[in-house]
Amino acid sequence: MLWAVLSVFVGALLAPPLHRGLGRPAGWLFAALPLVPLVLAMQLVPRLFAAGEAHHASLPWIPSLGVGLAVRLDGLSLVFLGLICGIGSLIFVYASEYLRSQPRLGRFYAYLLLFTGSMAGLVLADDVILLFVCWELTSVSSYLLIGWDHERPEARKAALTALLVTGGGGLAMLAGLVLLVVVTGETQISRFSGDAVRGSPLYLPILLLVLAGAFTKSAQVPFHFWLPRAMEAPTPVSAYLHSATMVKAGVYLLARLHPTLGATREWTLIVTGFGAATMVTGAALAVAQKDLKRILAYSTVSVLGLLTMLLGIGTRAAVAAAVVYLAAHSLYKGALFMIAGTLDHETGTRDVTRLRGLARRMPITATAAVLAALSSAGAPPLLGFLSKELFYEAVLAPASMTAVLAGAAVLSSALLVVVSLVVAHRPFFGGSPAAPTLPNEAPPSLWLGPATLAAASLVLGVAPRLLGDLPALAATAILGRPAPLELRLWHGLTPVLGLSVATLLAGLGLFRVLSGRQARLLDAAARAATRLGAWGPARVYDAAFAGLLRFAEWLTRRLQTGHLRHYLLITVLTTVVLVGTPLLRSLPFTVPSLTVELPELVLAGVILGSAAMATRTQSRLAVVAALGAIGICVMLIFVIFSALDLALTQIMVEVLTIVIFVLVLHHLPRFVPRSPARVWIPDAIVSVIFGGTVTLLILMSSTLSPEPILSEFFVEKGYAEAHGRNIVNVILVDFRAMDTLGESTVLCVAGIGVYALLAARTRKGA
Repeated sequence: MLWAVLSVFVGALLAPPLHRGLGRPAGWLFAALPLVPLVLAMQLVPRLFAAGEAHHASLPWIPSLGVGLAVRLDGLSLVFLGLICGIGSLIFVYASEYLRSQPRLGRFYAYLLLFTGSMAGLVLADDVILLFVCWELTSVSSYLLIGWDHERPEARKAALTALLVTGGGGLAMLAGLVLLVVVTGETQISRFSGDAVRGSPLYLPILLLVLAGAFTKSAQVPFHFWLPRAMEAPTPVSAYLHSATMVKAGVYLLARLHPTLGATREWTLIVTGFGAATMVTGAALAVAQKDLKRILAYSTVSVLGLLTMLLGIGTRAAVAAAVVYLAAHSLYKGALFMIAGTLDHETGTRDVTRLRGLARRMPITATAAVLAALSSAGAPPLLGFLSKELFYEAVLAPASMTAVLAGAAVLSSALLVVVSLVVAHRPFFGGSPAAPTLPNEAPPSLWLGPATLAAASLVLGVAPRLLGDLPALAATAILGRPAPLELRLWHGLTPVLGLSVATLLAGLGLFRVLSGRQARLLDAAARAATRLGAWGPARVYDAAFAGLLRFAEWLTRRLQTGHLRHYLLITVLTTVVLVGTPLLRSLPFTVPSLTVELPELVLAGVILGSAAMATRTQSRLAVVAALGAIGICVMLIFVIFSALDLALTQIMVEVLTIVIFVLVLHHLPRFVPRSPARVWIPDAIVSVIFGGTVTLLILMSSTLSPEPILSEFFVEKGYAEAHGRNIVNVILVDFRAMDTLGESTVLCVAGIGVYALLAARTRKGA
């Protein structure tokens, strides 16, 4: 499984050149790549179904820290992997037609494969470090995809908003995962002890930090605002990331850590409360939209809240309902997003008030839209009906029923029925065809994905046994104990069925009331939503972001003054504070007796005199001579202490520096008058303090008695394995080769930059 996921990342690296070489057929090749992990996973299904065993695999990564590339395939990860890879394959086919005129389509495929591999690694990860890396990779790849049309300011802003919100939550989650490792002593999630974590005094901080990551990723209130803004992304991105996969990463995290963090009062109150609030908020905001993608985005927020609420309730019925609703929502919402993109692609608009009666011109797309919308509304015999039945059963169970939850469930479900009817009825029915551009049926690549997902909703609704024991295995993985589940389309005349029918009728009636005055009511609702948004979390985020930019500008003006003296002053004072504070705390310390010979005293006197001369002279040549004298004295000190290689390096650097100084002296302006006392006296005080700090640091270092083990190691290994006699060179070239390579790279880059500046100035002067 691990190699299958890595193959997707390899495909991301090869996507641009392959697309340039193959052209349009490359899209179909990339569509097959996400199926590789799914095909390998399906080979393990018989063992999962037969014994309920999880498949484990691992490769060493950081053995010294006990971290490995550990993956685990069980019922829960298999459900998510099926959605990620199956829907992802259809998205590639869809994108090959939707974005075929894009000159950067190969790069788009690379970003999409990067996201696919990241999501697959996320749901398979058993090691918390691997999980976090994949978690952040999904944020980075989604940033690239949301901001795909980077020339538009709205796209750039939406991408940055998504990155900052989800990335900030990811950092909080990392802290929670680190605390989990501290409490349990394990890095693998399957080895976490729920009893140890729930009994720890760190349980509440761990819970809050992990929930911060999950809530930001899955757009829970008050972090929900980033998801509708992300609709600036191309429709393939919205259909894949923001309906079926990435936004469900937070739901996956809650499900995966349920055995470790769940089944507590804090878990139930926080997770259920935020989920219920998000469910109602998303449904209410969805009804107030006119843009198809924003309607679907807010309804997605509502369903994400529903799934979170079910995991917060945490009963067997609630967890089973969450698994089935997760699959049903991914199927119908992925189809509806692609249909919205198809309408935009073919008609030039996504405004539901400007679209109607297109079923006769786009019959296949209309059929897929109707099936997906019926599943979204919870109408039989679609899979959405089964999921809504399980949802009501879980919410109305005696163990979880409260008036608030029941009311929230019914209200949000009725509003989502209205949303489903708006999405399907208004564009395709309700009068003569109308659109800015009257289309014909879309190309097969645009309707294949929606038709497949809509048909899957119908087939799995009629024959839910095709899912086998997979929902039960996923629920078992979430609860940590057996959770049998039997899916049937007909359960008889039950109160739950009555509530489902009543919800459908209520939504239909509300839609009928609104349909005659839809445009006017939508405008009023949009104005109301705008006024409410002025006090909402989006406004808080925008104000905080604007304040951060203003603070950055103010700080830049204060720090980036353009004067080298100020930069040196800040650097020196920072060093004094960071180094001098611990030095003062260590006083007094005993300095070993030092024997100073006459040549050393003479060299020290020359260095001090040259330094004083450099600060007082008005001649630049005299300054260069004084600095050169200091360098030569340092070289002689190296010679006295038998560091001949350092002495040679020092004299070469000094000669080269003096030559450069002399060559550029005539280009420099004349000396300005000496600075007034109010300037040079504080500088002198800072210089003396800095010099004293460095002196104390050197004296303190002389009191240390380093263990000879390290030096003996370098001597032994340098002769025996590196085959070198100069230990310093061996350390630089062999033991610290990467450090040396990095330093050399920095010097090369700096040299190229200097050359570019000089060349530009020469051309400007010419």
